[in-house]
Amino acid sequence: MLARMMEPGTSLQTLANLAEIVGASTIVTGLVFGGIQLRHYRTQQRNAVAQNLTQTFYNRDLANAIALLQNVPDGIRLSELRARGREFEEAAITVTTSFETMGLLVFKRIAPFELVCDLSGGIIVSMLRKLRTTTEELRRELDQPSWGEWFEWLGDRIEQVKGEREPAHLLHRSWRP
Repeated sequence: MLARMMEPGTSLQTLANLAEIVGASTIVTGLVFGGIQLRHYRTQQRNAVAQNLTQTFYNRDLANAIALLQNVPDGIRLSELRARGREFEEAAITVTTSFETMGLLVFKRIAPFELVCDLSGGIIVSMLRKLRTTTEELRRELDQPSWGEWFEWLGDRIEQVKGEREPAHLLHRSWRP
């Protein structure tokens, strides 16, 4: 076909039209390929975030902190927490900073909210209920209003969602592998 177009008498307009078709096809192909690559990259990024979040829960320090704090009453005051011993205060800091990081990752849309909610939502809400008063008092004591802000933000968002649906063990009780 190209040889026929190069014959004498072929108009320059015909060649220009062919070049335009080839150029447009190249652009469309590039856009499609770029879209596929972007989707693949986002999937890889999402999987990496999921893996990192999962590894967070295999962290012995966080697991020990949660185990220690699960027996303190909701709304425990900072003075009461400190009276239980240094390990309780350290556990509160470990929990707060771990979930603080998750909250910021969710807010920046690096970690999907639903994944964090499903993976650790109940624990986050439970720990926030226990540590909310402590966090507020620590903010005042440190004169640092942003202390634990993303932990609180995340816990509040998860609590809203969890209140609107059944827990997974009930919601998906008929699921079969």
